[in-house]
Amino acid sequence: MRDLTYPPIILAAKLGFRLLGQRIVLTGTEHVPRTGGVLLACNHIGYVDFVYGGLAANPAGRLVRFMAKREIFDHRVGGPVMRSMHHIQVDRGEGLASFHTAVEYLRDGEAVGIFPEATISRAMELKEFKTGAVRIAAAAGVPLLPVVLWGTQRMLTKDHPRDLSRGKTIAIRVGEPLHPTGADPVAETAELKARMTGLLDDSIRSYPADEQPPGSWWLPASYGGSAPTLEQAARLDEEEKRRRAARRAARTEGDKST
Repeated sequence: MRDLTYPPIILAAKLGFRLLGQRIVLTGTEHVPRTGGVLLACNHIGYVDFVYGGLAANPAGRLVRFMAKREIFDHRVGGPVMRSMHHIQVDRGEGLASFHTAVEYLRDGEAVGIFPEATISRAMELKEFKTGAVRIAAAAGVPLLPVVLWGTQRMLTKDHPRDLSRGKTIAIRVGEPLHPTGADPVAETAELKARMTGLLDDSIRSYPADEQPPGSWWLPASYGGSAPTLEQAARLDEEEKRRRAARRAARTEGDKST
């Protein structure tokens, strides 16, 4: 697979990290194989997660092809960039095509990234997982690596203004591989979530205390922060869905009247 834009984009991103004075803390990257198909399952707490999630495979010299929602590919600038980097378009209404594309990439020896929660967690904790990650890994016969990001939500996430101030720590933690068989996707997904819950706990507890004081909006309520609880976040997600549906209906009605 030819990569003309991906390597220079990584270099530009790393330059951006340095200009922002960020401290990137990588843990467990030895679990990423240097060759062969591998699926990286990442938690989702901010809009820049796919940028930082790819760093988990960087020490192994791998480029990660992320599965991302179709709306990004529909953007007049973002779309061509995403396609040039060979990321995988996901249509939430019909995910079969992206499933097959991911399996094909993995069988061809690529590293693929997926967000099992599908959408950003306002609670900063792990939401309910879809079974797609374990089903894709099982179908392709590749290892599934749990990956947890922490600190990316401080830059750009839902319900909060962008913050590109300097000096943030970004923690990226990779766990030991799982080897799903597909025999029981629900149970294997529960195991993946349990592994990632442990990694997230380690990441939060080891994060610099001076950057994460009690009451921080980016810290889960269960850790003394002021982020919404999972139950509160679920209600906010439902309200967001209703607003989006109303906007789509209004656009459709407007198109009919023209």
